[in-house]
Amino acid sequence: MHHVIPYLLWNYKLNLTTDPKFESVAVEVCKTTISEIKECATEPLGKGLLVSCLVDHRGNITDYQCNQYITKMTSIVFSDYRLICGFLDKCLVDINALHCGSISTGDKDIHSQGEVIACLEKGLVREAEEQPGAHHIKENCKKAIMRVAELSSDDFHLDRYLYFACRDDRERFCENTLAGEGRVYKCLFNHKFEEAMSERCREALTTRQKLIAQDYKVSYSLAKACKSDLRKYRCSVDSNMPRAREARLSYLLLCLESAVHRGRIVSGECQGEMMDYRRMLMEDFSLSPEIVLNCRSEIEGHCSGLHRKGRTLHCLMRVGRGDMGAIEPNCQKALQALIQEADPGADYRIDRALNEACESVIQTACKHIRNGDPMILSCLMEHLYTEKMVEDCEHRLLELQYFIARDWKLDPILYKKCQGDAARLCHTHGWNETSEMMPPGAIFSCLYRHAYRSVEQGRRLSRDCKVEVQRILHQRALDVKLDPELQRRCMTDLGKWCSEKTEAGQELECLQDHLEDLVTDCRDVVGNLTELESEF
Repeated sequence: MHHVIPYLLWNYKLNLTTDPKFESVAVEVCKTTISEIKECATEPLGKGLLVSCLVDHRGNITDYQCNQYITKMTSIVFSDYRLICGFLDKCLVDINALHCGSISTGDKDIHSQGEVIACLEKGLVREAEEQPGAHHIKENCKKAIMRVAELSSDDFHLDRYLYFACRDDRERFCENTLAGEGRVYKCLFNHKFEEAMSERCREALTTRQKLIAQDYKVSYSLAKACKSDLRKYRCSVDSNMPRAREARLSYLLLCLESAVHRGRIVSGECQGEMMDYRRMLMEDFSLSPEIVLNCRSEIEGHCSGLHRKGRTLHCLMRVGRGDMGAIEPNCQKALQALIQEADPGADYRIDRALNEACESVIQTACKHIRNGDPMILSCLMEHLYTEKMVEDCEHRLLELQYFIARDWKLDPILYKKCQGDAARLCHTHGWNETSEMMPPGAIFSCLYRHAYRSVEQGRRLSRDCKVEVQRILHQRALDVKLDPELQRRCMTDLGKWCSEKTEAGQELECLQDHLEDLVTDCRDVVGNLTELESEF
């Protein structure tokens, strides 16, 4: 007998969403709303499509009574994926192919309703990461999965799987967080790496974050806060392209960061949201499918089991520096791209591993600089190999600076002061356009070649830009790996003359001592640097 009740209940709910009576209530209560929302006004009656359309557009409903009615209907619809209009038709094949649980009409457990959607979401993530043997989900089912994730982005009760997985954690960490506007998700994201967080909830949160990486609209607060800025800077050129490049979180971040670096105004609320997601990307490498895909062997070989708080990423950066064996070019490329998306050069607090390792140094050596100012990284570099520096901070700093040194745009002060010069003298592109043809460090080399031209040679750097170039040369002299050109040309000589007795920070001095013995390529670049240093 107990099987019949859920079945009757389900039938009752199905009738609720398709029954003309409920539709006529909607027509009555939501009269003005329907005339405002063009898409819903054209839906044929009698098939349940009108209620479904209003649920879809519920973010735009301003009328109080209509809003109340549709909110009630929404929680009924989301309690069971089979009630979401058209979902079953679009995803049935994939639900079966991925073995996502039973679709029997008399399903006994409301939890398992959420499990089906969670199973589809995980399948979608596996495909994005190109995991071995991943099933290819049909395009219109993908759209339906993302749409459901988007529609549940304001209220975590609507993500049934996450709601049940994180019930206790919500009590523990976010008891005082009001539901709605995506606040509970954000609160839980902030606590994801706490010891007391349950593994099941952590996993559900990670899946949700991975969907946000695929489509930023799955984050209610980010989509809402940045809506007008995205329009203003034309970041969402074609919003009808579902899950395309424009929908990806990385595309949104690069487009808006580019506006900020060009000195344009992006609202404080939107920048705050961006900051949260940039920190999230630095904290958990698994949210970037390119890193999961291209750095597999590096992670397994050197960096497994360090998942929390950005440690895996820093471990990969250490491999990238060449401190722990070789790195695949595609992994290196994925790391460089992630550092540009997260842009920790603009605010060191985005890099949690560095922030924690360098806290004591910042308190003592850099306390005169405002919290979060990009000059703090510069200040830390000035204190490299001094008594104020601590070893952990030194490592994290050099790991990050290695990548910043390979793309001049990632030092925000240099970029701000030199973007005009670089466009004029070095033919650069916009901040978020990366030229594959340029070798790493090429723009900076071009800037410093122009920094020391005499008046007769013409085409010189502006004074402001020259000051920045000098600052950076001075800091990079402490570690050869921070000068891509020097590292490339002097690899053999460094091994030959400077490998044994050289302490950290002394390699350049060693090369200067052996100037006559160096190969021509290396001697030229060391000679230039020596000349520039003497101008200080």
